[in-house]
Amino acid sequence: MYFARIAEITGRRGEALDCPQPLTGAELLRQLAGRYPEMGALARLELAVNQEHAGLDATIHPGDEVAVFEPVTGG
Repeated sequence: MYFARIAEITGRRGEALDCPQPLTGAELLRQLAGRYPEMGALARLELAVNQEHAGLDATIHPGDEVAVFEPVTGG
């Protein structure tokens, strides 16, 4: 699932990726940056795995739902 600017860059709100084996959040973001080079220019991206905030070292398993988004600040 993609939110805000990430959805704009990819031109979609989400997609299913072939993930035959577990990978880390960092590995997933590298794959996405290869697919969408504009995404690599964003300094910090955040992840949620199965609707829980996750770090780049989180393990993503086949079938997991992953959300990719930019950090949000409020005031």
